[in-house]
Amino acid sequence: MLIIGELINGMYGKIGKAVAEKDKQVIQDSALNQIKAGADALDVNCGPASKDPIKDTLWLIKTIQEVTDKAICIDSSKVEVIKEALKLVKENAIINSTTADLDKLNQLVPLAKENKAKLIALTISADGIPQTKDQRLELAAQIVSYCIENNFSTDELYLDPIVMPVNIAQGQEKDILESIREFKLIADPAPNTIIGLSNVSQGALNRPIINRTFLAMAMAFGLDAAILDPLDSELMDMAITTDL
Repeated sequence: MLIIGELINGMYGKIGKAVAEKDKQVIQDSALNQIKAGADALDVNCGPASKDPIKDTLWLIKTIQEVTDKAICIDSSKVEVIKEALKLVKENAIINSTTADLDKLNQLVPLAKENKAKLIALTISADGIPQTKDQRLELAAQIVSYCIENNFSTDELYLDPIVMPVNIAQGQEKDILESIREFKLIADPAPNTIIGLSNVSQGALNRPIINRTFLAMAMAFGLDAAILDPLDSELMDMAITTDL
């Protein structure tokens, strides 16, 4: 399974401060610690407090690439940030992320093709987060159809069913798990599946055990990748054991 480390994100106080103060050591230590713990790629997000997201994202990527050549997952809702970041990422870029909206697909699928990047696609639209499995499948099918029509290989596509916090949407979790399995039936080659794992425990009291349990369940349904905290050694052990 592809493990994408989630910790270089300006929403974390230490990282946000390091971005503001351009403290390379904090960022490089975080990158290397995640890789040492088993991360295959690093999610990079300058955070919502950034006054210049292009400048800050480029600084983060340069700083990380001074110490590792692991894949960089460019995490931004702004197409301009992704476009500039792709010029800097040496290789193995991952775009995080497009949605099912046509304007986003029109911009990001060609960028992914041109730069030989993988693409994460959220099963979400301008209408909001889907509430049922059927709604998720409909959006996933729209994304996959667009990619096929525009000659973007589905084996470079990662579909995200949008994991909801268990404390407010417990009833949706079964649909989310079943969506992971059914996404793979949409096309051949099958698209990959990915989740932002920490979302499932947002607002809960015992977050680690919820994350660990949900990851094992999602992997049993065929999950291919997750954005998670690789420094949780028990979580990583569970991922390895579930793979086995």
